[in-house]
Amino acid sequence: MKELIKTLKYMFVILFGILLIMTVTLLLFSPGKPVPFKDKNGTTLKGSISEKIFITIGGVRQGMFIKSKNQENPVLLYLHGGIPDYFLTQKYPTGLEDYFTVVWWEQRGSGLSYNSSIPADPMNLVQIITDTKELTNYLRTRFGKEKIYLMGRSGGTFFGIQAAARTPELYFAYIGVGQMSDHLKSERLAYEYMLEKYRVAGNRKMVRKLEAVPVTDVIPDGYLKLRDQTMHSLGIGTTRNMNSIITGIFFPSITCRDYTFTEKINLWRAKAKAGVHPLWDTILATNLAKQVPELKIPVYFFHGIYDYTVSYDLAKDYFNKIKAPVKGFYTFENSAHSPIFEEREKVAKILLTDVMTGNHTLADNK
Repeated sequence: MKELIKTLKYMFVILFGILLIMTVTLLLFSPGKPVPFKDKNGTTLKGSISEKIFITIGGVRQGMFIKSKNQENPVLLYLHGGIPDYFLTQKYPTGLEDYFTVVWWEQRGSGLSYNSSIPADPMNLVQIITDTKELTNYLRTRFGKEKIYLMGRSGGTFFGIQAAARTPELYFAYIGVGQMSDHLKSERLAYEYMLEKYRVAGNRKMVRKLEAVPVTDVIPDGYLKLRDQTMHSLGIGTTRNMNSIITGIFFPSITCRDYTFTEKINLWRAKAKAGVHPLWDTILATNLAKQVPELKIPVYFFHGIYDYTVSYDLAKDYFNKIKAPVKGFYTFENSAHSPIFEEREKVAKILLTDVMTGNHTLADNK
């Protein structure tokens, strides 16, 4: 008995030591302040900006990162999906700050903007579109711009394109990365694709799991528990080469030095509270091709051909239907759900050549 107690004490000390080391390491990785841009002499780049700020939007304190090597550049407001993804820029630098003043806004209830006291009711489509407009006007005033660019990715495209449709006078153009359309149908297509892939691979265990939670006119909770794991294992999730949420999303989020320790905890508290997306039920009940059939500004869709998180085929179908003064669809042959992280050089070329000049010369079908 004494030996057992001694062993348990020894194990407790080891576990406590490991926990202490992990906590200290995490704190060291959490100074919570973005590093300024430097010139070749190590001096802060003149005219650049690298900051984390908090402002009140819609009565709620909300946070964002603003990054630019030249504050005179056009402003790009970025709308994330179900979880803020600014932290991915450490592993997958986008280079957007080279030619834009990029605003990585973390929307109400998410990441930097998480607050456990925020009631559930304001987390609705009307409120988040109103927030988008209010933040846009703040940025226009602060940087002295008549208009800015609006980019949504994944769930951010759902309300982003609606915001652009309602207030086109505020934006030069709208860019949808992994553009949503009829997302309930998109989930059915993803389910059918994954089930077939596992059948062909002879993975009977995963086939049984998926067959037990079929996606029809509703999406079972059991499917949502499998969704991220299965998508990433098949290379149709966040990026083509990201095969694990833990190593691909969680680890980068906790090692990102621009967040404090508390902000990292809140990032995941917010995600646990929101589920797939705070507007998930609204997203599933909406067909954007019917909701937003026309925009008064140029529209650009960037889509990875391996993307099943949001259907490539449905996005292309939506693009073919939507009316706009200028529009361009761009297929990324080596991407899944995140072309801006996966193929930054091609993204840069399209943004500089087409989007910022109001053209579509590089589009799939000119």
